[in-house]
Amino acid sequence: MGTFKLVESFVSINGEGRFAGELALFMRFAGCNLQCDWCDTKWANSADVAYTEKTVSQLADIAKSAAEEYGLHRVTLTGGEPLLQKDIAELINALNDIGIDVEIETNGSVPIVPVAEKSGVRPEFTMDYKLPSSGMESRMCLENLPQLKDSDTLKFVCASREDLERAAEVLEEYKPVCKVYLSPVFGRIEPKDMVEFMKEKKLGRVNLQLQLHKFIWDPNERGV
Repeated sequence: MGTFKLVESFVSINGEGRFAGELALFMRFAGCNLQCDWCDTKWANSADVAYTEKTVSQLADIAKSAAEEYGLHRVTLTGGEPLLQKDIAELINALNDIGIDVEIETNGSVPIVPVAEKSGVRPEFTMDYKLPSSGMESRMCLENLPQLKDSDTLKFVCASREDLERAAEVLEEYKPVCKVYLSPVFGRIEPKDMVEFMKEKKLGRVNLQLQLHKFIWDPNERGV
C-alpha cells in the first residue's frame, strides 16, 4: 500500500471547472514538475513544504468522515501535481469503493492514460493547457488532448491576448469533446476583454470562468 505526501485537506466549494460552486473535499499533495510564472500554489511545490504521509486507507477515512459530516460526494485531488503520486490509481479506487466521485486537477504535463487505465472507475480530469505566459507550454503532454472525454474539463488560464490567441489555436487543432473554460489570471487580464475575444473568435462552446474562491475569500488565503 502506497503513501502520499498530503499538504492539506479541507472542505470547500469547487472554485472552477464544471463542478464550480459544489462542495468537495480537497486533498492537496506536495510537489510539482512545473514552475508556472503565475502559479498561486507555489508554496505547495517547494522542496521544504510541510506534509504528512498518509496511507490510502487513512485518506479514504478522511473522505468518508467528510462525506458523512457535510453530505458531499466528491473529492478533488490537487497539488502541486497529484499525478506525480505513484499510487494515485490505488487511492482513486479506494475512494470509489466508498461511493466517492474523484476529480483530478492536473497540469497537463503528465500522461493521464496510465491512471485512467488503472482506475476501476475513470476519474474526471480537470486538465490545464499551459499557455505562453506560464513559461511552461513546451512541457505540455499533447497526447493527453485526444484522450479527454466528455466528462472531463480542459482549462486555459490566460494572462494576455497572446494566451487567448494560443488557446484558440489549440482548440481549432484538437477540437476537444470535453467542457472548455477560459480562466483569467487574477489581476492580470480583464474578464470583459476575454468576453470580447470569445465573440470575435466565435467561441460559442467555450465558457469564461472566474475563480469563485478568490471573490469569496482573500485571493491569497489557503485552505478555502
